[in-house]
Amino acid sequence: MKQLREKTGAGMMECKKALIETEGNEEQAVEVLRKRGLASAKKPGGRIAAEGIVGSYIHMGGKVGVLVEINCETDFLARSEEFQQLVKDVAMHVAAAEPRYVSRNEVAATELDKEREIARAQAKNDPKNANKPEQVIDKIVEGRLNKFYEENVLLDQPFVKDPAKTVAELVDEKVAKTGEKITIRRFMRYKMGEGLEKREDDFSSEVASMVG
Repeated sequence: MKQLREKTGAGMMECKKALIETEGNEEQAVEVLRKRGLASAKKPGGRIAAEGIVGSYIHMGGKVGVLVEINCETDFLARSEEFQQLVKDVAMHVAAAEPRYVSRNEVAATELDKEREIARAQAKNDPKNANKPEQVIDKIVEGRLNKFYEENVLLDQPFVKDPAKTVAELVDEKVAKTGEKITIRRFMRYKMGEGLEKREDDFSSEVASMVG
């Protein structure tokens, strides 16, 4: 009954009556409640995904670690094996593909402007594009921006276990199957020793002290 209430937003008594009337068939109970005007007909995109889990993935004997938070609408789905597998798959993908952002919305406008400027300069400096109209150059630039998204944005990346689809398409498949809104909220990727570059002079001093 809890899942029916969460799916429809109807009251406990209305849900109980609908389930009794449909002999426990949840899908039919949703239809009954909708016909009575007691259930929300909102699509997953308009609902709030406030449940979910934080999953992890450790690779290469502890050399790379990932934390990822994926949200859904109900605790029932969050505890399901299928949802937890999705979280593991996305965490593993992050470890392998090294995305920098979850979605295109997270990419700063200044960074996009910089990438667009570089792409335009590269296109114009390419002898193959000599004398080509500006509209053609624009299309080349947009193509290179899409490549930038594919390399850096998680949802745009080809899914490592099935490159025929993107991570966004993987999530959409789960949304269609479960009927719930599912969103990848955030991730953090850790790589052992990242950012701890030892200065050459420090290394030289260390060697000298060991010798002397």
